[in-house]
Amino acid sequence: MPTAAFDDIKGNIQTLLGGATVSLIPGEEVPGGEGPALVEAITIDNLPYTFTARRGAIPFTRTEEVFCRELLAAFAALFTGFKQEGYAAHFRTALLASIMDITVARFLRGDHRKAFWSIQQLIQLLKNLSYQRYEGKPATTGFLIHRTKLPEFSRRVRSQKYDWTDLHPPQTINADFFANPLTYRFIDGVSSLFVGNIQMQVSGIIKTRATAEREEVDRQTHQGAFALLQSAGTGAFAVKVNEASEIEVIISPDKLLVRRRGQWGIFDPDIIRSFLAASLGNEEINHLLWTVYTLSKTRHGTVVLIHERSPRQLAPLKRGSVGGGDPLGALLFGNVKGKTIGRLKESGELLRLLSSDGMTVFSTKGRLLETGFIIDTSHTREVVAGGGRTTAASAASYFGRVIKVSEDGPIELYHGGKRVYRFG
Repeated sequence: MPTAAFDDIKGNIQTLLGGATVSLIPGEEVPGGEGPALVEAITIDNLPYTFTARRGAIPFTRTEEVFCRELLAAFAALFTGFKQEGYAAHFRTALLASIMDITVARFLRGDHRKAFWSIQQLIQLLKNLSYQRYEGKPATTGFLIHRTKLPEFSRRVRSQKYDWTDLHPPQTINADFFANPLTYRFIDGVSSLFVGNIQMQVSGIIKTRATAEREEVDRQTHQGAFALLQSAGTGAFAVKVNEASEIEVIISPDKLLVRRRGQWGIFDPDIIRSFLAASLGNEEINHLLWTVYTLSKTRHGTVVLIHERSPRQLAPLKRGSVGGGDPLGALLFGNVKGKTIGRLKESGELLRLLSSDGMTVFSTKGRLLETGFIIDTSHTREVVAGGGRTTAASAASYFGRVIKVSEDGPIELYHGGKRVYRFG
């Protein structure tokens, strides 16, 4: 039965959607429940089924809707192919091993119906490379897959003052592409990228020497690659293996598909934007969310509170601060207190503050109120039990919106004492 097979991948889908509850039931009836819903109808063996996902107070984004639609189409195709009696175990094995890779390839091909297999080959090649080490360091590399004609794309890239090197003759991306270590040492996926078309013919190299890549957060979050994709045509994407041995797929204008610890996830900034929309301005939200992603990627934990009450109401919540009453620490904090998130991001101080111990607190105007803050949990109702950061995030979320990053990477959003979303 499709519903039984769906249960095998339910956990992966719930992780992909940030902790949403998901179901697949026969018929066209939508099951009840609270919170925003994502509902898709699907036909399997000429019978109707309804897929439903629900997730607290965080609405689903357009990217998540399209991705789930492709996932369900892949699920139906796989089920039909393995429906013969005696092949149930084969189907479940194929489902667990391949469903997300298939969905990613379908998602990236968009309306270009003949591109699936070439994209899947590239993903598989980079999955293999993500396990590669060279002199003890992870292999890193990157590709930009353009959709425009090569001469036009090359002209656009050069006009943006990027370096372009032609490869004559073009090289085919195949199983032996990374046989020479230069392919993942010289082309590192950060300062340089291979340029290929959807048939996986590499015809050039781009060196991303734009100023956007010089600041650490912008470098880690691929702002240079996002800018290049605007010139690469509809459906273009970049894909990289990073220093954490993760695969990052970069999609214009600002979305990421991330393969971390063997599972695919969607980093969609619109989710954090909707979460913080009532607490911060758009510009401050953008600076904060990309810094948070950088911390997640580089494995630095943090807890950030956007305090939605008056500054006078913050003082009673303070149990102490990291470093205690150290006078030098007080002097250093005095130099940054009151600065906006934007100013701190521009100077590079935001990343350093958030990667320090304790909670960082901002006002709804985006100004720094506290750093190294230790909250007194006795002022709150029942909180989520867990480690120090989890307890602090849960307690603080009664007084505003909270973003928590764990040292092993996951990003979590808290409000009203509850976790409402998780990525990674």
